[in-house]
Amino acid sequence: MFQKYGYTHLSAGDLLRDERKRPGSQYGELIENYIKEGEIVPVEITISLLKRAMDQTMAANSQKNKFLIDGFPRNEDNLQGWNKTMDGKADVSFVLFFDCDNEICIGRCLERGKSSGRSDDNRESLEKRIHTYLQSTKPIIDLYERMGKVRKVDASKSVDEV
Repeated sequence: MFQKYGYTHLSAGDLLRDERKRPGSQYGELIENYIKEGEIVPVEITISLLKRAMDQTMAANSQKNKFLIDGFPRNEDNLQGWNKTMDGKADVSFVLFFDCDNEICIGRCLERGKSSGRSDDNRESLEKRIHTYLQSTKPIIDLYERMGKVRKVDASKSVDEV
């Protein structure tokens, strides 16, 4: 969907899950443990995976230099790591914030869990993730909001409406 607007979609979570499954990955077990506990993976790992994916995309086609980075930054450490690593290499135009009630999110993830095979699609992990979100991620969204860089979408509606 975002491709029609010229963006390449990169999901921090998908990159982490793929790396976790990659044979011989030095980070696989570590990533699995963080995901299962609903915690945030260390920034160095996530940024290295994002940067690698961005570099590979641009190496294949130099015109593909606009990215929608899904699920990042998730906390102050992520933001500091991004600023340190990507300063002068990438500009954040805006944060696309899908705003949705916690119970709707849990219900959707539990439904997804019936077929996703994801170790974190269970109520216990989801409640931990919401706690982590409120404690660590929401302040980052608030920071970008103060800079006028948040575009909010009511995500409680149907997929088509959103």
